[in-house]
Amino acid sequence: MVSFLRKASFLMKIHCCEREFFATSSSLASVQLPSPRETHLWYILPDEVKSASLLNQYLELLSSCEKENVLRMQGDQLKKRALLARALVRTTIARYQINSQFSPRTLKFRKNIHGKPEVDWQQNNDFTPPVLHFNISHTSSLIACGVTLDSPIGIDVEEKHRRTKSNMISFARRYFSPQEVDLLASISDPEIQRCEFLKLWTLKESYVKALGRGFSAAPFKSFTIRYRAATEGGLHLSGNCSSEASEIIVESFDETKNLTSNWHFSLLELAHTHYAAVCVEKDNNIGGEGGPRMKLTAWKTIPFVEDECVTGTDAIATLSCLS
Repeated sequence: MVSFLRKASFLMKIHCCEREFFATSSSLASVQLPSPRETHLWYILPDEVKSASLLNQYLELLSSCEKENVLRMQGDQLKKRALLARALVRTTIARYQINSQFSPRTLKFRKNIHGKPEVDWQQNNDFTPPVLHFNISHTSSLIACGVTLDSPIGIDVEEKHRRTKSNMISFARRYFSPQEVDLLASISDPEIQRCEFLKLWTLKESYVKALGRGFSAAPFKSFTIRYRAATEGGLHLSGNCSSEASEIIVESFDETKNLTSNWHFSLLELAHTHYAAVCVEKDNNIGGEGGPRMKLTAWKTIPFVEDECVTGTDAIATLSCLS
């Protein structure tokens, strides 16, 4: 096979001697399947992957179609991020397989009727695959993959310093519900307003991705993200509240009398640089409506090199209600 270095010139700019990577190893640390109401979140920082040989190894995990898509992209960094995104999905899903039934390279994927990717398990009489759901999101500086068992999931990550080219409120009116626009308009500090816009956007996108029906089937304007005080049952878009005393819910304008509460949301600050939102469908058979909240376990990874569980560290923080 022609060397990846020749096929993708962007790798020639990478200094493989800056850090020692054990890229010759093909092993991945195995991880137990997520428990009910648990989400696993894996993320990689592209700037930390500097080894050309490691990127070559990632390329060999991809299908021929995926390789073509990666190498077709314009620009060195776009190629690298596309490669890392596909490698992250494949190595993450492969960690959960029992008795080495699947490797990152042998995994196959398909899209549902709305275009959401899912694992295409190859059935056989000796193995019943787990019902794993995954979703991926990325920016120029972070790629994340969320995994759940039996529950649909949507995730979104946004850079905290991201800015819109147009006026913030004008932009919000194009995509947000009137209630959400009113919330943003009530914030006088431009920097706080920008941050709250990004948090709302991240939450809304995670919800649409969890539904898995595409953005045309669930336009951002068709629902409102709200916070409900757990002790009082009151609804609000903002206020002084903690994540322990409130929950994020969705109010759909298609069913104005029915607040859609069958979803767990987590709003996070990730790696000090990103807002991240996770939306997972509830299983009300486990603990009922008043059952435990979603548990989230997070890892920072460079597949085949290192995995660091960052749960409980300052690399990940749960955010409370909108300011």
